[in-house]
Amino acid sequence: MSAVRVARTAACAVIPGELVLVLCLAAGVRPPGWATAAAEALVLGVLALEAWVLGSLRRRTGSWRRAVGAVVPEPVLRLLLHELRAAASLGRWIVRRRHGVGPGDLAAAYTGPQTAMMYGLLFVSVVETVGLAVLIPWPAVHRVVLVLDVYGVLLVLALHAACVTRPHVLRADGSLRIRYGALFDLTVPPDAVASARVERRYPEGRLVTVSEDGVLDLIVGSQTTVTLELNRPLDFRRPLGARARARTIRFHTDEPRALVAAVRQPVPP
Repeated sequence: MSAVRVARTAACAVIPGELVLVLCLAAGVRPPGWATAAAEALVLGVLALEAWVLGSLRRRTGSWRRAVGAVVPEPVLRLLLHELRAAASLGRWIVRRRHGVGPGDLAAAYTGPQTAMMYGLLFVSVVETVGLAVLIPWPAVHRVVLVLDVYGVLLVLALHAACVTRPHVLRADGSLRIRYGALFDLTVPPDAVASARVERRYPEGRLVTVSEDGVLDLIVGSQTTVTLELNRPLDFRRPLGARARARTIRFHTDEPRALVAAVRQPVPP
């Protein structure tokens, strides 16, 4: 077994246990001293192994980015980056600032169909938190569940904040940046657009769905409102890093007619 595979296996085995220990400590649960010491010693050993493997890969590849990519699985790394960007979006949401919208750009919001659902989910999470606080009689379990519930509430808020602060953007140079929060980001150059039209559809599937004939559906609230036909296929990456290619893009915006009219306008020299 190679050193990289050993490092990945050790990280996958230790990280969940460390997360459980952190949750217990945050909830006020004090495990036995020998358990804490053993867990920390194991974590330090894994960190030392990771540092040695990263150093070796850094000398071999000449790039820290490639070294981290070889040790940490890409889906795990992308999920971590998604959560960090979503958390940063909470700050932007509070101060009413948007990401990636410059002077002369047209921002197109897309959160309309999902806002009620998000606030409903937030309400249910808060009710569940209060209900479990009343029903669970064991203090230790209650504290752990409370930490998890609060984290879930913050995660829902961060996801919605990321969608609000990261709208679609039609830039001054004619390129169209299609996004969904911190999970999806695709820039369509102006010379790749063959046609744009308003077309309300109700496709079934996940957030990002790609058909065999290259139709990309970016679904918000079970619907899309704009269809872009491309004159050449465009490569993009799914939320967890898988690569795909699209010749037609369908996505949602709250004001599709305004966005389509702006896309159809000729790009100024």
